[in-house]
Amino acid sequence: MPDIVPKLFMTGCDKNTEWMLPWFIKNYKKHIQVPSSIPLCVMDFGLTKKTKDWLQTQVYAIGNMSNVPNHIKGWFLKPMSMWKSPATSTCWIDTDFEIRGNMSSVFDHIVPGKLGMVEDKPWSRRRGEKWHNSGIVAFTGKPKILAEWVDAVDRNPEVGDQEVLHSLLSPLQKEIYIHDLPNKYNFLRIQLLDGESDKQALAIHWTGFKGKDHIRSLMRK
Repeated sequence: MPDIVPKLFMTGCDKNTEWMLPWFIKNYKKHIQVPSSIPLCVMDFGLTKKTKDWLQTQVYAIGNMSNVPNHIKGWFLKPMSMWKSPATSTCWIDTDFEIRGNMSSVFDHIVPGKLGMVEDKPWSRRRGEKWHNSGIVAFTGKPKILAEWVDAVDRNPEVGDQEVLHSLLSPLQKEIYIHDLPNKYNFLRIQLLDGESDKQALAIHWTGFKGKDHIRSLMRK
């Protein structure tokens, strides 16, 4: 990894989801890199050589995740990727985000010692308790809760990284370790189905199989 930088956006994927990278990076450059000059790091969860070669000229850095335990794959690599960030302040973004505006202001919302995340409103409504979506995670330094998240994934990588983090925290601990980011940074696809407006969204998170189908339609345009 390169030298420490003040701010960094980070994403990651493997050979199964790398097809979204050209679309994601195009939107990133248009809405974030050009106006804000904040670099992007892509974490290699198992990319093809063709994609890695292409990325050499597209992003600030490519992070190698090949040395993690074999039982940790896919989205479970996200917490460790964030831990390895070569930046003072970092914001993780999933590759299924449609970046629509300059999201660099997310760094203004970071609270030391906490993970900045957006409430998963659809999941909170359906589960009857507060959930946070791990599509966006903003932080500074190496928060204690991030280290605990990395360790929990290593011990029990079940369901998803978001579920692992949720299982770690009681409602009180969520207040201590999670800082609520404005919804505009991570507007979920299901919120559209629930009748909410995306007009103020800086990024739409196209989750699930239906979301990926929508991304394919956007890429064809």
